[in-house]
Amino acid sequence: MKNPFPEQSFVQEGFVRVRGAREHNLKDISVSLPRDALVVFTGVSGSGKSSLAFGTLYAEAQRRYLESVSPYARRLFHQVGAPDVDAIEGLPPAVALQQQRGTPTARSSVGSVTTLSNLLRMLYSRAGDYPPGQDIVYADGFSPNTPEGACPECHGLGQVYTVTESSMVPDPSLTIRERAVAAWPTAWGGQNQRDILVTLGIDVDIPWRDLPQKTRDWILFTDEQPVVPVYPGFTPEETRRALKRKLEPGYMGTFSSARRHVLHTFAHSESAAMKKRVQGYMIAEPCPLCHGKRLRQEALNVKFAGLDITEFSRLPLSLAAEVLRPYAQEKDAGHAERVRQRPEQAIALQRMAEDLTRRMGVLLELGLGYLQLERSTPTLSPGELQRLRLATQLYSNLFGVVYVLDEPSAGLHPADTEALLSALDGLKRGGNSLFVVEHDLDVIRRADWLVDVGPDAGEKGGQILYSGPPQGLREVEASHTAKYLFAGQHPQTHEPREPSGWLELSGVNHNNMHGLSVRFPLGVMTSVTGVSGSGKSTLVSQALVGALAEHFGQSAPTPEDPDDEAPAPRSSATLGGDLGQISRFIQVDQKPIGRTPRSNMATYTGLFDHVRKLFASTPLARKRKYTAGRFSFNVKGGRCEHCQGEGWMMVELLFLPSVYAPCSVCHGTRYNAQTLEVEYQGKNIAEVLDMTVDTAHEFFADEPAIFRALDTLREVGLDYLRLGQPATEQEFPERSESVM
Repeated sequence: MKNPFPEQSFVQEGFVRVRGAREHNLKDISVSLPRDALVVFTGVSGSGKSSLAFGTLYAEAQRRYLESVSPYARRLFHQVGAPDVDAIEGLPPAVALQQQRGTPTARSSVGSVTTLSNLLRMLYSRAGDYPPGQDIVYADGFSPNTPEGACPECHGLGQVYTVTESSMVPDPSLTIRERAVAAWPTAWGGQNQRDILVTLGIDVDIPWRDLPQKTRDWILFTDEQPVVPVYPGFTPEETRRALKRKLEPGYMGTFSSARRHVLHTFAHSESAAMKKRVQGYMIAEPCPLCHGKRLRQEALNVKFAGLDITEFSRLPLSLAAEVLRPYAQEKDAGHAERVRQRPEQAIALQRMAEDLTRRMGVLLELGLGYLQLERSTPTLSPGELQRLRLATQLYSNLFGVVYVLDEPSAGLHPADTEALLSALDGLKRGGNSLFVVEHDLDVIRRADWLVDVGPDAGEKGGQILYSGPPQGLREVEASHTAKYLFAGQHPQTHEPREPSGWLELSGVNHNNMHGLSVRFPLGVMTSVTGVSGSGKSTLVSQALVGALAEHFGQSAPTPEDPDDEAPAPRSSATLGGDLGQISRFIQVDQKPIGRTPRSNMATYTGLFDHVRKLFASTPLARKRKYTAGRFSFNVKGGRCEHCQGEGWMMVELLFLPSVYAPCSVCHGTRYNAQTLEVEYQGKNIAEVLDMTVDTAHEFFADEPAIFRALDTLREVGLDYLRLGQPATEQEFPERSESVM
């Protein structure tokens, strides 16, 4: 479609000009975007908005910036590579603010993300009230993430992790042979321990609860590691006779208690799956030394406004700002005495309190006053994290920067959208440009300039339908955005269904919820609403999911980082109601479906298993004795060994972005020539992976297992994705970087 934006505008000053952008599904587009304005990129999901904003504009800004730094420094950056574009002119330095969590751990908090904790530690170090005779504690000593500050008992986590009989033996009615000790390995390792117990004369065929308590405690908690002869496959009676006759054993086995196995595996295993498994048997308890405050006693002895630094960090930001304000304005009760005795401390305190108050004020304006500095980032929503990052930019007072934002309204209640828009206006007034990918109509209506990408998603998108002031989009018939932006309000109504039962949750104590009880209707769609920070995610994603996981004997949700040293907390809520109506639960969250190009939609949904079986059943495959594994690009056999099934080759250039090119042997198909000779209905396996969901839906119409999966993908609006499209190319990039 012809771009309605006047041709002469491409030579005006004050514009960023893009020519020939072809990143992902962009179709050689050219567009001009005004600087010092709020430019909003609109269009249906998958239309190419992010490819233009992040994959092209931000990627080029990063590339230019990295060319200005030393080769050594470039190696420390995650480099996204040069975008596929002919030219970009008038592009200022850029900062990307995206929704991704990065790699949060239990040690990442609101204070660390905003850098407020650094300033607070300096305030306590230089202006805190010390007990008589105590030496100064330097700023690092107030951090639980340093050797100087971390509690020596819990290593700065605030909790110690232990195991109990009930956590390791969830069903005491089972016998040891029936795997009553669930914490032991499920495969040979667990069988080995059971065989050792037989040698030791312990009855493994009576219910666990009928064993003497002394015996149960020894099996679970002993530090002894006796080495005894093992007779695999022998019955207890046969084992006793073999021991009496001193027969040659199958091997000598070393006993390890269940506790020792769990703690040793968690501390030393390099397998994320093994760590996750044993986490399910661990219980977190407050550290007996620091009582959950994470710091050494020397740091906790220092007070400010009567609070130690952990107590201060647990205040809501709105209350913390109130505590600091009198010190910032030199109106606190001890100011006069402080000026007389230690004037240098008075000056330092006033300046640090003023800076903290100013920085917290930005967070309050963004509607985040309910958060605490100590709040762990894995418990925050993507929208809250993005607003925290936005706050750091607001008080940095940069000038002449392009901020590229990824749906900043995501997760925001409409009541909080105005605060976000005010913050964006503040950045614009500061002489910056805002390029925003957005779906929220309230944000779109406040744009100075709209760039509508489409008309549809995937291969049917990638074109600029309109670029100009918002009102001009009204005349673009092909725009889906226009239909909603300029339509009247037509509320959708329907007759609500009657619940088939109720799920009851009581005693919820987590984050801002204290003793909460709630009932959820079953058999209907239930929406949990409320302003940002009201506790929606705490109630549903943590309390309810945790209680359901415990009810069904599944592992509780764990942090996104598999190397996080903190096991997920167990739910304290009690689940009740019509539980008989529920056979299982499935949690759908915002975690990426894969972090490598080998993960794609076909493998994630499981439909690729059926596709490979179909190819293995073809006459040529049967003649050659090809199994379904032959048609996997992840294992040897059918894949191209030159690129090991990647489809492309990478050349590492150290301080430059890595260079990627299609494999010279398989030409990007991922498979060797012999595998590609096998066809199903005239298509080889690589051609099937290159199909879109829409095309494959028609192609596999006679294969129910595949058709059902494709039908579901179409219903949720993913018909434009290719079956083999790498997960790393799908809509949200996985990193957020700043380029200055």
